[in-house]
Amino acid sequence: MSFRRALALAACGLAGGSVLFSAVVVGKQPGRGSDTDPRQGSSSATVPPGSAAPPAAAAPPGLLLLPPSASCPPAPGWIERPAANSGYWDSNWDRREPLALINLKKKNEETGEEELSSRLNHFKAKATRHIFLIRHSQYNLDGRADKDRTLTPLGREQAELTGKRLASLGIKFDQIIHSSMTRATETTEIISKHLPGVKKVSTDLLREGAPIEPDPPVSHWKPEAVQYYEDGARIEAAFRNFIHRADVKQEEDSYEIFVCHANVIRYIVCRALQFPPEGWLRMSLNNGSITHLVIRPNGRVALRTLGDTGFMPPDKITRT
Repeated sequence: MSFRRALALAACGLAGGSVLFSAVVVGKQPGRGSDTDPRQGSSSATVPPGSAAPPAAAAPPGLLLLPPSASCPPAPGWIERPAANSGYWDSNWDRREPLALINLKKKNEETGEEELSSRLNHFKAKATRHIFLIRHSQYNLDGRADKDRTLTPLGREQAELTGKRLASLGIKFDQIIHSSMTRATETTEIISKHLPGVKKVSTDLLREGAPIEPDPPVSHWKPEAVQYYEDGARIEAAFRNFIHRADVKQEEDSYEIFVCHANVIRYIVCRALQFPPEGWLRMSLNNGSITHLVIRPNGRVALRTLGDTGFMPPDKITRT
């Protein structure tokens, strides 16, 4: 009876350098009609005296050797990795899972399922949160200080288009939270003209920065390690503070706008979907684009749109 076996081995960060070794064995088959244990289906061949042994670097049939990896940087301490397989979804990712909020000692002493259900309902969210992440519009790259990096004339047009698009959705937005950097603040001011009555809140947590060392690395952008250390913790704090399921006291669905920066948005998307955060730089976002995340009461997260600028004429689209 034929069968296939697969074996994957990986090792990273061996002494003397970063090395990645992967091996896959496939297609090993015992003889037809044999009841022999597949692990004992073949015997090692004896090398006759005086014969040369096969080269040590040669790979046995069916064994694929991959070249060493260029790097395998360790993840920062604030990034939590699930211990299970890659398809694992952490239902308590925002530390608001009802079962995790119940005192374990009291939970174990419960005698009736109805009573436990009642206590769980006390911690269950009832509303859905809609998160609209807006990247700021095009700005003056020649400015030396943040106050000099104001929106370009095209950037102001982009913000107008984004504001009109948000207004056309017919949604009653609850608030606009924006980065305190000049380009995000100016983008917010233009957008808010199309959303009268929506309160605006400024925060330093959403300022642009280097969230985590990207994988694969890029040659054109290499911040110092200290920048990842300082910015990464702050941007992670922004994620934990703003991206979570609704509070148990929230009765109706909410719609919130966050005007910030490409690096921050891409990192938040990766974290919210529980994708490897090191992959944030594999995505690209246009200026004034709209990214829509939905967080359900049960903690499930969905990405409705990523970097949408379909509402802009082609000649108004930029990524600077």
